[in-house]
Parts: sequence; C-alpha cells; structure tokens
Amino acid sequence: MNESERLFEISRRIFPGGVNSPVRYYQPFPIFIRSGSGPIIRDEDGGEYIDYCLGFGPHILGHSFQPIVDAISSQAREIISPGTVNRAEQELGVMILDAVNEEQIRFASSGTEATMHAVRLARGVTGRKLIVKMEGGYHGAHDYSLIKSGSGNLTFGVPSSEGIPPEVSSTVIPVNFNDAASLEAVFRTKGNEIAGVITEPVMGNTGVIPPESGFLERIRELCDSHGSLLIFDEVITGFRFHYGSFQQIAGVRADLTTYGKIIGGGLPVGAIAGPQNLMRNLSPAGRVYQAGTFSGNPLTMRAGTVALEALRKESYEKIDLLADYLLSSMVDVIRQAGFTVTGNRVGSMFQLFFNASIVKNYTDAMKSDPGTYMKIFRSMLKEGVYLAPGQFETNFVSFSHSRNDADKTIEGLVNAVGKIGEDRGKRK
Repeated sequence: MNESERLFEISRRIFPGGVNSPVRYYQPFPIFIRSGSGPIIRDEDGGEYIDYCLGFGPHILGHSFQPIVDAISSQAREIISPGTVNRAEQELGVMILDAVNEEQIRFASSGTEATMHAVRLARGVTGRKLIVKMEGGYHGAHDYSLIKSGSGNLTFGVPSSEGIPPEVSSTVIPVNFNDAASLEAVFRTKGNEIAGVITEPVMGNTGVIPPESGFLERIRELCDSHGSLLIFDEVITGFRFHYGSFQQIAGVRADLTTYGKIIGGGLPVGAIAGPQNLMRNLSPAGRVYQAGTFSGNPLTMRAGTVALEALRKESYEKIDLLADYLLSSMVDVIRQAGFTVTGNRVGSMFQLFFNASIVKNYTDAMKSDPGTYMKIFRSMLKEGVYLAPGQFETNFVSFSHSRNDADKTIEGLVNAVGKIGEDRGKRK
C-alpha cells in the first residue's frame, strides 16, 4: 500500500466519499498532492507529474508562482482576515474593472457564490423568477445551478441533485448550448417571465465547447427584446484568453459577469461585475442582499493583484500555440492507437472526447466514453502526467509549461495507449 492509498483510507472515515469536492475523486483512489512548482505537482510518495488540471483552472502562471507566494507571505504578516474594508480589495477591484471595462464589482469567496448572487440580482432587478441555463452548464453547487449541470455531476452520471425542491427547479429552464432554436422557443412562450439567461461563453464544465458563430449574439438579442438580463459566467474564461474577459473577444456584452479562479491568484475568490445601474441594487446600496465574511479577503486580493500584474505583461499567444500543438499531437497518437477520439480547444483550454462526433453541446458530450478517458487518465499518471480527472472536465496549459513538457506528455501518451492496447488484446 502506497502513501496515497493509506491516506485515502483515513479520508474515507473523515469525509463523505473521502473527499471535500466530488471532482477530486477517481478510482481506485486519488493521489495525494504534497507540493507543486511551475507545471509540476508532487505526491506523498515522491512521484512527479506534469499537471494540466492546474487546480481546475486558477494556476495560469503555474503552481506556487514566486511573486504570489511572496505577496501572500507579506500580507499574512500584516493581517489575514480583518472582516473590514481594506485597500487591497480596492487595488484588485480597480485592476479588474479597468481590464474588463466595467463600472462596479463585488467580491465573493467562490465562483459558486458569485453566480448564486448574480442570479438573485437578476431576479431582484427584473422582478421575475425564471432563469434560463444551458444543459451541462455548471455554475457552482447551488440550487439554481444544479439543474442538468456539468462537471462532477456528469462524471458521476447525475446531471442534477437530490435535495432541490421542485419549487426551485421549476424556476430554471435548461436549453442546449449552441441551439438558438431551443432558446427562441423558450422566449416565445416565457419571455415576459424570464429574469435572465446564465451561460459560460465557452463551456468549460462539459469538457471544452466553444460557442458557434452567432449563438452568443442571439442570446443577447433575445434578452434585449424581452427585458431579460444576460449573465456570462466567466469564472473559468476570465483572463484565460487575454488580459480581460472572453466577451471582449466575442464582441458580445453581458449585463452581469461573474469571475473567479485566475483573479484570485490561486486563492478562493469570486466576483460579480456590471454597470452601476444594476450593481447599485446590491445591499447596502440596494435591496438585493449579498454578503460574505471572507469577501475581499486581503490575502486573496494581494495574490490576485500580483497575478494580474504578471498576466498583463504576458503574450497569450504562447500558451495558445502550445495547447494547439499538444492537443493535435495527442489526438494523432490516440487515433493511431486505434481509438475513436476528437478534441476541442479554445485558447489554452482543451479536452479530449472519446466520441466519433464533434462535440458542440451537452447532447454531443454525453455520447462520449468516459470509461476510456479514465483509462487514459490512469495510464498517464503512471507516465508522470496529471490530466483533468474526468471526461467532462477541462485541461489547461499555463505560462509555466514548456515545449519540452508537451513533448514528454506526448511521449508518455504513446506509452500509455500502447499499454492499454496490449491489455485489450490480452482480454480478447
């Protein structure tokens, strides 16, 4: 029994399922990570892995980026969590608003909190109750998100959750991503009751699914014509493709935008941003309540400020090109080994789908073979590569990854699929 297996036996007695988030679990047991630097993580047994999960997205600069470590250490010597207003939250708030061209922002402690409050704000502003979301879209683990949601729910075959009252689920209408006709049908029948539409502009919790031409524009048009608010969940996509939001690239403006992950420099964070006429409805200025003990925590704020300062100087083309090279090479290797696979990529986000079709939405994604993906995942662990632990998660390339890391990954994949092929042959 290795150390990770021993530790997991302890965790199973302490935590439900042995984990504190379902996406961290995989069979036979998850490896316990002890440290990390740059693109490398190290487990409790001394194993090293090139990491493409990157904490599920925050570590775009790599693990333990030294300027962030220094900023956290310096701030901790001053004060950790005063529970008051502080200068650090002002500095990060201004940086984000300037980068994404918004008027006001409100920090929270997680992406879940940010999307939950954004939904409440949309309802409070419009006086309506219905929310439209995309099938397979995951916006955190709150009741209004866990209706045909993605991420861990799809990994475990449960695209919803017990414990959500029908009175709540009846206020959420799922439609298929990249399917303008289904969205138009909902607005034709319920348009005057819809408070808002929430979507990731690039789906990142059903694997990686880019928006088709005109789809985001059509959501914007429908919201405008029916007095509904458009909420973009940019918890994953914010500052992922350039120094700013994805909507700036797409040319489609949301009414409210949620952020997280990258803006916290690897520490827990969430945020809602938008125009003052909407944001002033949040308490204490308005009557839509939102609060959080750790909102604007100076540790996170300092880490986020340093992260954005570094990203402002980077060329995102570097990681886009590396991700393109990596994904295309991986697809070639897997196909040459006799597997059916396709790959999706947007910028430095990518995913392999064990699927004969191009994946454009939730329905397509559900035709994929998660079992084969997990065989690849486990085999790659033995080759020293840590992919996102689920068919419906997302892989990322960071600024700390190199061409050499990519080449080692491809070499490891050649070995991994070869061993899987040998095992298949033996069973025959």
